[in-house]
Amino acid sequence: MAAAATMAAAARELVLRAGASDMEEEEGPLGEGPGLQEPLQLGELDITSDEFILDEVDIHIQANLEDELVKEALKTGVDLRHYSKQVELELQQIEQKSIRDYIQESENIASLHNQITACDAVLERMEQMLGAFQSDLSSISSEIRTLQEQSGAMNIRLRNRQAVRGKLGELVDGLVVPSALVTAILEAPVTEPRFLEQLQELDAKAAAVREQEARGTAACADVRGVLDRLRVKAVTKIREFILQKIYSFRKPMTNYQIPQTALLKYRFFYQFLLGNERATAKEIRDEYVETLSKIYLSYYRSYLGRLMKVQYEEVAEKDDLMGVEDTAKKGFFSKPSLRSRNTIFTLGTRGSVITPTELEAPILVPHTAQRGEQRYPFEALFRSQHYALLDNSCREYLFICEFFIVSGPAAHDLFHAVMGRTLSMTLKHLESYLADCYDAIAVFLCIHIVLRFRNIAAKRDVPALDRYWEQVLALLWPRFELILEMNVQSVRSTDPQRLGGLDTRPHYITRRYAEFSSALVSINQTFPNERTMQLLGQLQVEVENFVLRVAAEFSSRKEQLVFLINNYDMMLGVLMERAADDSKEVESFQQLLNARTQEFIEELLSPPFGGLVAFVKEAEALIERGQAERLRGEEARVTQLIRGFGSSWKSSVESLSQDVMRSFTNFRNGTSIIQGALTQLIQLYHRFHRILSQPQLRALPARAELINIHHLMVELKKHKPNF
Repeated sequence: MAAAATMAAAARELVLRAGASDMEEEEGPLGEGPGLQEPLQLGELDITSDEFILDEVDIHIQANLEDELVKEALKTGVDLRHYSKQVELELQQIEQKSIRDYIQESENIASLHNQITACDAVLERMEQMLGAFQSDLSSISSEIRTLQEQSGAMNIRLRNRQAVRGKLGELVDGLVVPSALVTAILEAPVTEPRFLEQLQELDAKAAAVREQEARGTAACADVRGVLDRLRVKAVTKIREFILQKIYSFRKPMTNYQIPQTALLKYRFFYQFLLGNERATAKEIRDEYVETLSKIYLSYYRSYLGRLMKVQYEEVAEKDDLMGVEDTAKKGFFSKPSLRSRNTIFTLGTRGSVITPTELEAPILVPHTAQRGEQRYPFEALFRSQHYALLDNSCREYLFICEFFIVSGPAAHDLFHAVMGRTLSMTLKHLESYLADCYDAIAVFLCIHIVLRFRNIAAKRDVPALDRYWEQVLALLWPRFELILEMNVQSVRSTDPQRLGGLDTRPHYITRRYAEFSSALVSINQTFPNERTMQLLGQLQVEVENFVLRVAAEFSSRKEQLVFLINNYDMMLGVLMERAADDSKEVESFQQLLNARTQEFIEELLSPPFGGLVAFVKEAEALIERGQAERLRGEEARVTQLIRGFGSSWKSSVESLSQDVMRSFTNFRNGTSIIQGALTQLIQLYHRFHRILSQPQLRALPARAELINIHHLMVELKKHKPNF
């Protein structure tokens, strides 16, 4: 339909334009012709009017021309007038058909109109009802606002009354003394739970009364007398109970830790005294300090005396030093020395005292050890004594902090008031013992026991012993350094000529050093100390110098080297058992051993193969300088070397092997030296072969008598000892 309408409009325009053109052709130009007619009044259709916009007409025409139906009509040459009439006829038919449809539906349209009218009436009544509702709601909202204002005011009054009631209730509750409180304080034993509960209530009421009195509350005067009498009664009962507990500590053979632990259940008693009767609280604290101070002092003095009776009878003395010879004689009235001085330089199983299992093992019981005739070194006694001291001190410090409600410097002062005399006695005993102690390993173990106990105390959060540990270390370190310096001086001043007969085996002084150094190094690994390493370094230098002084007493260089290798090997082996492989001592002696071993191998090969060694070195030097022609004059010497080596090398190697195995106490070391010597011999003979391959000696007849290198290697392997 739209396309048809568009087509009809376009057709009308074309018809109009065509009619206008025909009229112009028939009439001719305006003003011409026989009868000039009046100008036609076209109004809005006048194209000569200025109001007509030609551009819009062109656009409209152009749009119509682009329509598909118009294009099709123009292409087929349809007569536009006829086509326009046909379109108008179709439009009239459609219009008539539409009118008939409307007439047929007229009853439905009338019914719809009636329904719409009824709906409008219903909606109008609803609008009136909603208007009434709206007016009712507006009046209700105003009433609600009024009620809200009244409710807010009532809430404010209620909160104010509740606040006043709460304050008054607290005041009354704090001032009123119930009969249950009076009965419990006056009649109940202090050990009953209800006494403790009512005591806490009494303490709270006393604090409340004091607070209200400070504010000027007059009602406090009514209950002050009752509370004071109850407080006096409670203080009296608590004082008697706690003093009775403290006096029970003094009974002989009493384990004071049991009643001390029981006191912790009643620690509020002391808190009550501290807040209500400070004089009584101070009396109890002073009595506790006096009692426990005497108990600890008596206990540790007795324990220390009995503990020292189970120490080894044989202890190191000032003459038991590293550089003192075993055969040194003493005066007639001197004490007998240790059966073997080497024991004081050997760690053995003594190092187990600082292992975690032994460090916190139960303390030694002296009378049990005496019955079993057991004896212990000093470090074991030191460990037992100080572990008991550590355990009791930690328990005492924690009890003081909890029962007497102190912390920080106040806790330290109270702890030292209890334990101070005991700690001073222990320090004096240690100082007197160290004045005559010459066992460096024992002192060093005691140092490391203290270092570990200090860490344990820190883990238990007990700093009260820190000062004591520092004082103990201040006694142990100087004594240890003094003993170590005495040993260094003894080695430095040792005269090898006074040591008796010479022997290439390891010297007992170097064995002492090896055991002693490995012991200190293994102990020092956990808590390294630079001063200790410096003193060990000085001792090592003196021992190395001592070994060189003793070696110089041998007449032959070979014996000197055997002595040096045996001692270096022994010291290295002992050190490697306990010290780390990368320690300075191990590296130092390893370098010394390698250097002396290489020198000994050269010294060992020199007698049987010295001529061959000398020729090889001379020939290689000539070849390197470009003077190989001078080798032509050495044919006789070379021939003698070839035949001499071929005839004697087996016996020489056999003699060499036997000599090495007789010279060295360590078979593994001897085997290593033999292997090194045989390897160097093979290398030497291989170099000799290369020299004989030079053009100057290539035609030498004796070259046919040379031993094949591979055959020589096979034969030499037969002389390798197996252990």
